[in-house]
Order: sequence, then C-alpha cells, then structure tokens
Amino acid sequence: MPEEASPCCPPAKNIILVGFMGSGKSTIGRELGQLLSYPLIDTDAVVEEEQQISISDIFSLKGEPYFRDCETAAVQKLLGDCLDHHIIATGGGLPLREENRKLLRELGYVVWLDATPDSILERTARSTNRPLLQTENPRETIESMLHERNAIYKDAAHLRLQTSGLSISETAHGILESARYFFGQS
Repeated sequence: MPEEASPCCPPAKNIILVGFMGSGKSTIGRELGQLLSYPLIDTDAVVEEEQQISISDIFSLKGEPYFRDCETAAVQKLLGDCLDHHIIATGGGLPLREENRKLLRELGYVVWLDATPDSILERTARSTNRPLLQTENPRETIESMLHERNAIYKDAAHLRLQTSGLSISETAHGILESARYFFGQS
C-alpha cells in the first residue's frame, strides 16, 4: 500500500538568523522585522512559552539535552505551521543538531551572524541569563565554543555575515539585499 503523501508547504520566504549568543540575532531580527513588516519569532521565547519556565531553569532543572529536544520540537512546529514572511531568531545552539540545520534550511533563508569573541564578550558581559557562559573564564568558554560551532553554523547557513564593526542598520540592509537575491533565484 503506498504511503500517504505528507502535506507540503510552498517554499517559505522567511529569514532565519543563526549564530553564537551575542552575535545580534534578536537585535538584527527586530530591525529586519521593522524594515519588512514581518513578525519576529524567537525560538528561545517559543521554548519558554511552551515549557512555562525560563531557559536558565530548563538547563538547571532538566538539562541541556532536554532543552535541545525542545528546540527541535519548536522548529518542527514552525515548519509544520507553514510560516511565511517571518524573521526567526534562533538560540545559539539550535543548529548543533544536523536535523535542525536541515529544518532551518527548509524554513527559509538562513543567515549566520558571526561575531568576534571580543564583541560577544562585550555584548553578553552583563547578562545573567546565559547558562553556558556562567563559567570562571567566559572569554575562554566563548573561544572554545566558537571553535566547536563555527563549522556547524557554516553548514546551516546560506550566508555568513560578520557583524563586528557593522551597525544594526548596515547588517539588516545587507541581509535584506542578499535575501532578495536568494528568493529571486528560487
């Protein structure tokens, strides 16, 4: 007996932002949302709403693997909802799973916001809700994690954009121009 075809969404024109914490995903996402009049979805906020607790509490009470499962479920739901014309800012570790990288590319145009360790440290220094940076030497942690993750971000993304030294507006306009070209080709 043939398998029933799963319902398919047309190619989505979403812009998905990936990158390390502090690379500017939420800030740039808000700017892009304003420029395009697209709603912004933050996958961390989706997970917190679904779980009814903060990311920090999920990490401390249920562990990182549970949180990563929640991220995958959030992306699957977004894809299942056939979202179109949205900006999606992801958590920094969401692309760690190969499954998630594939799902993100199905969801739209994936942009890797890359930043230097110095920029990341400066942007995250005052934040207390970054469980992975609550270490004795946050700079060393950032460098080590970037070393591990950069190839993963590269694999997930259609475009890599260095955000250090660029204004929010410059970054958003660069993404917008690239996305227009990308969607014009598909």
